[in-house]
Amino acid sequence: MSAEPTAPERAAVDEFLGAPESGWAGGTRSALDHNVAFGGFRGAEENRHLLLPALQAVQGAIGWVSPGALNYISERLSVPPAEAHGVASFYALLALEEQPARVAHVCEDVSCRTRGGRELLAALAGRRDVVSSPCLGQCDRSPAVLVQRAGDADLSLWGATPQNVIALLAGAPLIDPAPGHYGIPQSERGSEDLRLLHRVGAIDPYSLDDYCAAGGYEALKKALEVGPAQIIEEVKRSGIRGRGGAAFPMGVKWESVAEADSEVLLVCNADEAEPGTFKDRGLMEGDPFSLVESMTIAGYAIGAGRGYLYIRGEYPRAARHVASALEVAREAGLLGENILDSGFDFDIEIRMGGGAYICGEETALFNSIEGYRGEPRQKPPFPTEAGLFGLPTIVNNVETLVNLPLILLDGGAAYAELGTEESAGIKLFCMSGDIALPGVYEVEFGATLGELIALAGGPIEDIAAILLGGVAGSFVGPDLMDLPLTFEDTRAAGVSLGTAVIMPFGVSTDFEDLAMRIAAFFRDESCGQCVPCRVGTVRQEEALHRIVARAPLNGSAGELELLSEINDAMRLGSICGLGHTAGSALRSLIDLGLIGAGE
Repeated sequence: MSAEPTAPERAAVDEFLGAPESGWAGGTRSALDHNVAFGGFRGAEENRHLLLPALQAVQGAIGWVSPGALNYISERLSVPPAEAHGVASFYALLALEEQPARVAHVCEDVSCRTRGGRELLAALAGRRDVVSSPCLGQCDRSPAVLVQRAGDADLSLWGATPQNVIALLAGAPLIDPAPGHYGIPQSERGSEDLRLLHRVGAIDPYSLDDYCAAGGYEALKKALEVGPAQIIEEVKRSGIRGRGGAAFPMGVKWESVAEADSEVLLVCNADEAEPGTFKDRGLMEGDPFSLVESMTIAGYAIGAGRGYLYIRGEYPRAARHVASALEVAREAGLLGENILDSGFDFDIEIRMGGGAYICGEETALFNSIEGYRGEPRQKPPFPTEAGLFGLPTIVNNVETLVNLPLILLDGGAAYAELGTEESAGIKLFCMSGDIALPGVYEVEFGATLGELIALAGGPIEDIAAILLGGVAGSFVGPDLMDLPLTFEDTRAAGVSLGTAVIMPFGVSTDFEDLAMRIAAFFRDESCGQCVPCRVGTVRQEEALHRIVARAPLNGSAGELELLSEINDAMRLGSICGLGHTAGSALRSLIDLGLIGAGE
């Protein structure tokens, strides 16, 4: 196959990067010029950070990344072709072999597979334009499908049937089965009971007027009045901890960066690829201006002039809503230069993920933005010292940031009164699986596991186990229904809140099949950088295969002991959290006697 770009391939790259003959001075609409102005970069060697977006531009235009297009991008960005290929091959949503113009990615992960996903894949088997996919972040809308369309925007389809998938692949327009549904069952719960989610489903996410009428941008005005030091003080008083899983005190992190004597950056991590997690998607789809306002407040507090919003590639609807909000906010003087005549300049750039779970790890995310493979970095240095582009960087997820308006308007002390002493404030939980009303639910910290399940309509059959915290978390038995959902109580119980997944599974669940899917997920999503994870996830899956096939090499007890040893090796020796937690859910299934028993 020719390594020379065709005219359409060259046009796709030039449309994104700008015509090559214009150089650095012309083509003000090009991404290259935009990023030079936005980031202060100089010279082609410093524009490698455009590599992934350029690859995505070609994928979106012609449906795959051809050798000719890859070489042309390498030439334009002065990136060695071998390195560009290494980046392109890292992401599941980039195709390096020619494929149909429309491709349906059908979710087969832990929620969808027990809620129609396997049957949907079976009905579409044999089609070249249908592939199986890990979690698409639509767990409340099972079964879920992502349709990539060459020359057009990607689409998310939920509650999918073979008929509507085939129709979309044939070119039919998407008919939204639930307009205004963003993962929050508002019809079941009045908005007056909600603090973070009160606008979701109640306003037009494209309307700045709607947002302002519901209290939007009052917090930014107050922030500009009180100043950065007071904002950080209120955040510290609030006691808020990060909602992405690590639970680090937000104010402490911010304070360390605000004291830096160099440029600092803000990154919002919206790459929530943990199976079962979709709370950030609901916020971005249903209340995008709240994230834009919150990132602007955060940028002002830490002294950042620019922020990056990294959205997972499987969220086209969320990305469209946030992109619109950014444009509208700029036009209204709420983003960009001299915000609200305050002299404060701050802008936000969206970067899309490419289908790589590991990029949810903050340093892997940095590498992805910088144009490298999304492999985690060794720590130290920590992001607050040397993060994105080597600059001090604050990373928070969507849910963490959208607490800011509430903290500023009500005061940090008032926010600290919510929840418990060690787990202050409000928490969002992702409810899916065998429950009546899947969706995002908002409670104060301290609500019990049983109360959340009841809030979501209760189970649809007797519960055998509940996945808590995502596939990097643990399965717990129904005997823990009274467990308070706080950092301290889950830690005492030997489990973790993780990404706030609560996924009950009924007694009819095939837990051996579920365990095999979890093992396959981690094997596939390991970046391969470190031996304990790269080899351990493969050996873990092999041992499970033997157990499920009733053909253990050394007897069932020996295989279970081997799994325990593999888990210890990954947990103690891996570079990042993927390897540390790749065996935790499987270990908990064994402890509950749901797999590996009676052999």
